[in-house]
Amino acid sequence: MRRSVRGILIVLALCGSLVPAVSARAAEEGRAAPVPLERLFDNSAVSDDGRPAEADFDGAGASLSARDLAAAGWTPGRTLTVQGARLTWPKRRPGEPDNVRAAGQDVRVTGRGDALAFLVAGTAGTEVGGTGTIGYADGTRSGYRLTAPDWRTGPLATKAVALPHINTPGGQRAERARLYVVTVPLVAGRAVASVRLPRATGLHVFAVSVRTATQGWTGSWTTATGGYGAVGPWTDRTLRLVVHTSAGGPRVRVRFDNTFAAAPVRIGSATVAVQAAGAASRGAPVPLSFGGAAGVDIPAGAQAYSDPLGFAVPADTNLLVSFHLPGPVPAAPLHRLAQQRSYVSEPGDHAADGSAGAYTSVISSWPLLAGVDVGGGPGSVVLLGDSITDGDKSTVDANRRWPNVLAGRLLRQDTVPRYGVLNQGISGNRVVTDRYPGDGVSTDTAGVSALHRFDRDVLAQPSARTAVVFEGINDLRWDTSAEQVIAGLREIAARGHARGLKMLAATILPCEGEARCTATVDAERVAVNEWIRGGDVFDGVLDFDAVVRDPQRPSRMLPAYDSGDHLHPGDAGLAALADSVDLRLLRP
Repeated sequence: MRRSVRGILIVLALCGSLVPAVSARAAEEGRAAPVPLERLFDNSAVSDDGRPAEADFDGAGASLSARDLAAAGWTPGRTLTVQGARLTWPKRRPGEPDNVRAAGQDVRVTGRGDALAFLVAGTAGTEVGGTGTIGYADGTRSGYRLTAPDWRTGPLATKAVALPHINTPGGQRAERARLYVVTVPLVAGRAVASVRLPRATGLHVFAVSVRTATQGWTGSWTTATGGYGAVGPWTDRTLRLVVHTSAGGPRVRVRFDNTFAAAPVRIGSATVAVQAAGAASRGAPVPLSFGGAAGVDIPAGAQAYSDPLGFAVPADTNLLVSFHLPGPVPAAPLHRLAQQRSYVSEPGDHAADGSAGAYTSVISSWPLLAGVDVGGGPGSVVLLGDSITDGDKSTVDANRRWPNVLAGRLLRQDTVPRYGVLNQGISGNRVVTDRYPGDGVSTDTAGVSALHRFDRDVLAQPSARTAVVFEGINDLRWDTSAEQVIAGLREIAARGHARGLKMLAATILPCEGEARCTATVDAERVAVNEWIRGGDVFDGVLDFDAVVRDPQRPSRMLPAYDSGDHLHPGDAGLAALADSVDLRLLRP
């Protein structure tokens, strides 16, 4: 299926066509040379709680609390990783200028990567944005659009961090303040030299950098953070999480995400090993390091990548990723439905233990750990979905989710590259509605909407080449219209195309017999599927509906594929989905 002309225009508008060097130089005539962002700081956003008048972020005297920032781990001069981008919180004392009001300034930024990342917030009372240009070392330029949500009213679902207070001249208010990380695409393979900020009143920029973390790695395993839930509580315990690889490679790194958190978390030590059985490893677990240290503190909302480690990661194999939590952890970012048993130790640091003896408790979720990458490789295919992609009703500990079966097919063929397969399914997830609100401890771990998590769960994944979107039934079952689902899918496709991804859509499965799958819901499902099959928004279609439906009664699944709840396929149905995929569609 061909991409529409409109889709191509969206990509050109967002990425910008290359401008010859002579035009770029002409445009720069009469302007000062680009300088580091901190030399342009002209606004003070952070104040001491005892002296709130020393900063005025929004023009009305309100500001961020230095104490709240420190409590979140966002201390002056600290480099944080968010959405795979390393950004440095300004090294400024409270009351000193610490951000730039975007007004067309030229900023020196260097590096090669897939995206330019901005740490931003708006103060206009609503979303604010504008267009700018990126200058490359070869003299060419590309355009971009930067939009920042408001620091007081923007969505909590997409924020990098939320702080519990706002300082005002009249005193501190118990009101959420938000900061956001927003990325824009770069021209592939070109070295960045500078960026011209938009002219946008109320758009504040704290930091900017080139995102390089995804380069040179293939995602082998990942999971999507569905919420911030109560755990344990754990103190001085070691978690040993079992994860299943897709692609293999000669080097490994792991990623911990403190997404949705309000406070830092400490990883005291961490190891990786191939699983023998249960919590026992095959050979001694190998220590991981973080910037050369054995452990790492992860600020609220941030990530931590381990240093590259020479460790042969087998394809299609269970790994044990173990990490010690020395301090109290009463709640954590987690993926609830692992369909995999993992382990918690008795007190102590048992990350280096090869035996299973210390691991006396079992958990069925994946807290904190979010990714395992292997060095080199062809890149990855990202599957954005709900409980069917998550593997709900598949056999526990057997890795029979349809993404696992697809990964196995890729490993056994030579028609297309043997891509890593990244499962970003979340049970209960929806396209256009947040189930988890995006902030605070919650019992609902069905995630923020696909629209709100797309940047983090798809665009920021290592060397993503193709994305498959397989969602919508939960929206329809809870009274979202087909038109709203279609609008959400259309936006997701456009955002993926703007980043150079091949975008595929899967049709929604029938579910007659499940309590909320009424005739009205089925009519809406059929409408969405007709749009997917007949449109030109996506680059290809995986017609999963046609694979599992009963030809005699298309509104229900074939009994042989039904897990028994009429909504989720069982192992046989999930295998049928994966086996139906034309692997050639996965090639960018």
